[in-house]
Amino acid sequence: MITPVPLGTWPTPVEAAPRLAARLGLAELWFKRDDLTGLGGGGNKIRKLRYTCAQAITVGARTVITSGAPQSNHARLTAAAAARLGLACVLVLAGPAPSSRRGNLLLDGLAGAEIVWAGDRPLAEVVVAEAERRSAYVIPFGGTSPASIQGYVDCGRELRAQLPNLDGFEVVVALGSGGTMAGLVRELGAQRVIGVDVGALPDPRATVAGLLVGEVGPGELRIDGTQVGAGYRTLTDGARAALEITARTEGIFLDPTYTGRAMAALLAGGFPRGDRVVFLHSGGLPGLFGHPEL
Repeated sequence: MITPVPLGTWPTPVEAAPRLAARLGLAELWFKRDDLTGLGGGGNKIRKLRYTCAQAITVGARTVITSGAPQSNHARLTAAAAARLGLACVLVLAGPAPSSRRGNLLLDGLAGAEIVWAGDRPLAEVVVAEAERRSAYVIPFGGTSPASIQGYVDCGRELRAQLPNLDGFEVVVALGSGGTMAGLVRELGAQRVIGVDVGALPDPRATVAGLLVGEVGPGELRIDGTQVGAGYRTLTDGARAALEITARTEGIFLDPTYTGRAMAALLAGGFPRGDRVVFLHSGGLPGLFGHPEL
């Protein structure tokens, strides 16, 4: 078992959302506030980085490298974690360099990360080349690995302590790189966790099952695929509406890529659910400022 490094503030709070629950027709709705993890603007990636950064330090790495989209929350939090731990950080981001830096990109720079723009090259190819050149430790896309999903096993245990009647709830979570859902499934069971696919993976069902190393079959996972829209990097109408409704009923801000889509699925009622729900708020607030179209 890897001993995680001390990043973040735990446990994150659980808050009731009665006005939004009424809008959704739920008896109870609670937010697990993993947007309040305390480092680098907050977000779910900190739980995973506690384990991946521990691995990097164990092998003597002085530089970590990871990849993502230009407004990647994982990239921002990797930069913040590296700064906290005294490591150099390189971020390989998709596409060409933009004309201005806003949102997560601004925070990446403030944390001291070096940004390499992949342009037309595949992200994985650029990461491998840069990692070899710098002898850097590679943190995978989204921070997700079989080891790092322990961070969301930890979260599931927190939820059990915070909501003693958790067995009567379903837990809804955005499904990006798969690690957050996988950890929750390991701790809480496949029937209690609903992942809302955001379009980051070609086969999310196989990825999540693979992270669980045979514990759960792909067909046992509850995954909603109705909110992908035109793709991971696009802003869907459902996500835009979900951001507004959540902010105007509970004063809670979601992000346009992950939590916005997950809440859109709840609002649409597109999957079977009970009447008691925990919504995993995985963060991403800085990404809002990278979407002027909002």
